[in-house]
Amino acid sequence: MKFNRFNQMLLAVGWFMVDVAIIGAGQTKYGNHHLGMKGMWAEAAGNAFDSVDKDFHPSKIDEAFIGSVAFGGGQLGNTAALLTEHSGMQGKSVRRVENACASSGFALRDAWMAIKSGQADIVVAGGIEKMNDLTPERKRYWLGVSGDTEWERLAGLTFPGTYALMARRYFHEFDSDHDDLVHISVKNHYHGLDNSVAHIRKDVSFEKAQSGFMVADPLTLYDCCPTSDGASCVILAADHVARQYTDTPVWISASAAASDYLALHDRPSITQLLATQLAAKRAYEMAGINPKQVDLAEVHDCFTIAELFATEDLGFAARGEGGLYAREGRGRRNEGNTCINPSGGLKSKGHPLGATGTGQTVEIFKQLRAEVESSRQVRDAQQALSHNVGGSGATCAVHLYGRDRA
Repeated sequence: MKFNRFNQMLLAVGWFMVDVAIIGAGQTKYGNHHLGMKGMWAEAAGNAFDSVDKDFHPSKIDEAFIGSVAFGGGQLGNTAALLTEHSGMQGKSVRRVENACASSGFALRDAWMAIKSGQADIVVAGGIEKMNDLTPERKRYWLGVSGDTEWERLAGLTFPGTYALMARRYFHEFDSDHDDLVHISVKNHYHGLDNSVAHIRKDVSFEKAQSGFMVADPLTLYDCCPTSDGASCVILAADHVARQYTDTPVWISASAAASDYLALHDRPSITQLLATQLAAKRAYEMAGINPKQVDLAEVHDCFTIAELFATEDLGFAARGEGGLYAREGRGRRNEGNTCINPSGGLKSKGHPLGATGTGQTVEIFKQLRAEVESSRQVRDAQQALSHNVGGSGATCAVHLYGRDRA
């Protein structure tokens, strides 16, 4: 591992004494789920427990962190306690984590920190959201609560409208247009086609995505992710117990996070996400790698323009060249250096707000262990990245993963 000043600081407080592994991961199918929150969580947790290679029982878990926006207000208080009582974790320390769409990305970071600090050996990180039992009007309201209430939501700015402003400004500043976003949409639908847990599993032609129904100019229906029901669950373990449960753990080589101004008008630029840039820089430094060494990345493409920003902010493309990156198909599976969103991303796999971050980790766990459908396996994948953004970029969690212990 590369020992820079940041790593030396962590070493001084003993944080490199414990490495953190993922020993199991599971989720529900995303989409319109017939189960309620208790049932969805029980299914996701059960799938995670069943994915552990050797004998495992939830009584071994020390803590649990569950991300949720509590969309619709159905269970605002004690969400984590309600859910974990249905998955064999009664009596454990449990907590709901909220950071808008990045809620379970931060739950994963909290779980990682609990093990790193020596306070726990086995910790669950997960997320959940039930979104499709509300009217369209109520959905718009709850999607808007992640923006600045005073200056954005109450002024009538919607979530698609926010990203439409960002896209328009990007097209003004750089050599890019809506066709670049169409390439991203087509790619992600192609990646999600064979994903059995994806919300939208259909091939979309360039012409169809190009002529989609306008939602917020320039963003069309094919630029926007669906609202999804779903839950995801990941089991983390300290290095000294991980091998008791699996011979092929996936190691978390870095966990980093950052924040930015909530309202767009307070940011120096709305064509990049500072929180992503800061979190990515810290993660790369912690792991001692660079973007070229990442084989696959699950990035937060709530809108196609968000993936374009992410390719630049995470270092896969130079500033102003995210459109070119998409146009040339460099993020397509097994065609470029880094496969972007092999799961289909939020655009195809779906976006159950609180479940999205650890849902990305479920995909990475299975990709690095070669357990996904063979038709969508990223070849020779060794290192991966997850990128989970809250709202329009006010919060961001970035994690790096590897098949080998750093």
